[in-house]
Amino acid sequence: MLEQRVAVITGANRGLGRAVAAELHRRNLSVVVTARNAADAARAAAELGPDVRSQPLDITDPGSVTRAVGTLGAVDVLVCNAGVLLDSGTDPLSVPLELVERTLLVNLVGSWRVAQAFVPDMVRRGWGRVVFVSSATGAFSVGLWTSAPGYSVSKTAVNGLTTMLATQTKGSGVLVNAVNPGQVRTRMVPDARRSPDEAAVDVADAATLPDDGPTGTFLRGDRFLDW
Repeated sequence: MLEQRVAVITGANRGLGRAVAAELHRRNLSVVVTARNAADAARAAAELGPDVRSQPLDITDPGSVTRAVGTLGAVDVLVCNAGVLLDSGTDPLSVPLELVERTLLVNLVGSWRVAQAFVPDMVRRGWGRVVFVSSATGAFSVGLWTSAPGYSVSKTAVNGLTTMLATQTKGSGVLVNAVNPGQVRTRMVPDARRSPDEAAVDVADAATLPDDGPTGTFLRGDRFLDW
């Protein structure tokens, strides 16, 4: 269905993002690996295959995002995976607010920036898939994680952004969803049980939904989670 669709994954040089890039490549999408550092992106792309492209992309830098849009052209699938966890082990009353600001700058504003850059063209062309990698720590149904308050609030905000973009693009052929991959064994959570390859399947499924698939939902595999 999606052969030769172009998929851009942010933060794809390692961990879950790299695994998502590999999974989408296996599903015959034209994959673009992005990372803040051009060499890191190029290295990961080369490891995935000769037909995988790379692009330097710092989601906190408006100029970097603008350059990526100009270089890549039409993009069909956007996976907003890049994120940070900077305040683990703190609490809402004592967390250094500069950590909260940096977290929101990456996890929320950065994701919002790339969505504004790529999604309008999807709407104009009448087809697109947008996936935000979120977390149950940002869901009121589960309870926000007070031991990483900035991170949790950032993911709550990402969930809110998902619903707003889904409403804005409804009926356009663009589907916008958030995915909770669970705790994934990456540099962020090195002791987690779930491997990046396992979690990548859930993200890739959301990135390759059929035209009658859901939009504005919070997914964990094939289950719908409450916000």
